[in-house]
Amino acid sequence: MYLKRLSLVNYKNIRDAELDFEPGINCFVGNNGAGKTNLLDAVYYMSFCKSYFNSIDSQLICHNEDFFVLQAQYDRQEQFEAIYAGLKKNQKKQFKRNKKEYPRLADHIGLLPLVMISPGDERLITEGSDQRRKYIDGVVSQFDKNYLASIIKYSRALTQRNALLKGAKGRKAVVEDHLEVWNSHVTMIGLAIFENRTRFIAELEPVFQKYYRFISGGDEVVSIIYHSHYQKGNYEDQLSSSIQRDLALGYTTKGVHRDDLDLLLEGYPVKKVGSQGQKKTFFLALKLAQYEFLSNHFGFAPILLLDDMFDKLDDLRASRLVELVGRDTFHQIFITDTQKPRLLEIVKATGKDFNFYKVEDGAFSLDN
Repeated sequence: MYLKRLSLVNYKNIRDAELDFEPGINCFVGNNGAGKTNLLDAVYYMSFCKSYFNSIDSQLICHNEDFFVLQAQYDRQEQFEAIYAGLKKNQKKQFKRNKKEYPRLADHIGLLPLVMISPGDERLITEGSDQRRKYIDGVVSQFDKNYLASIIKYSRALTQRNALLKGAKGRKAVVEDHLEVWNSHVTMIGLAIFENRTRFIAELEPVFQKYYRFISGGDEVVSIIYHSHYQKGNYEDQLSSSIQRDLALGYTTKGVHRDDLDLLLEGYPVKKVGSQGQKKTFFLALKLAQYEFLSNHFGFAPILLLDDMFDKLDDLRASRLVELVGRDTFHQIFITDTQKPRLLEIVKATGKDFNFYKVEDGAFSLDN
């Protein structure tokens, strides 16, 4: 699968652009703030119906404009796919596949598998558990529609249970019957989520370890440990035992919405003991494992986006990453950088076909 053409109007600082892409490597070079990352974000948007960097769609519209439009053409396993995304201020965004609007945006997720790797991915290590849950959910939802549906259902059921808890003002008798219903819902849906996450981590971890060893070039031992309340006995019993605390706080304190991953280096949290290079290698290995995982499940390679990564890696790790993306398992790749000579040397080393675009103030020109 590859993205053949992308048209952008009023997306962030890109007022008007139409670009054709190589099935191999597509490079975007320019100063910081020129629009390189915005282009990658638009490619990401076409796969996930949302920005990688900003959850508020209206803020993606170019300044002093009322709308943005993205249109893309893909070759997906020799089948043509035309995707349209548009948003007008104060209106609901539109997403269309081959001129037919989706009844639900969730129906689009997984059609165009994609992996984005950005320096900001260090949040997976340094920030809270919600980042790691989003990582799991983002991967599994791409190929498993039932999982995505379970996440949506669980969120709704949790919202209802939390509303009951908050409205009870600490009085259990007021909401006891209703709570039993929502306890049953969150338990059943949460179990399906837990089982999927357990399978995912079991499949992902050895692949992650393989990539970490390759990129680091060393013998460091890394591991991922999944934590969930479902591992601690009967979950409905846990809900019952925590009811007084839940009532006092006004929200549900136990469930898959509190799941987390321990990311360990030599048995200790990489967040605390890892160097900057080790942390970068950790999240790179996670994302590359995600890429291989999706490739295996879809039967074809996702699109890979590398945003300003080579500037953040030492020579050893950069050369290892180049060696990886030069393999046949990696097909269409988009790369941003501020320095053309460095990036030209990098992409030539892969042996793949490539194009270079010069980026200035949201404008793109071929620069081969």
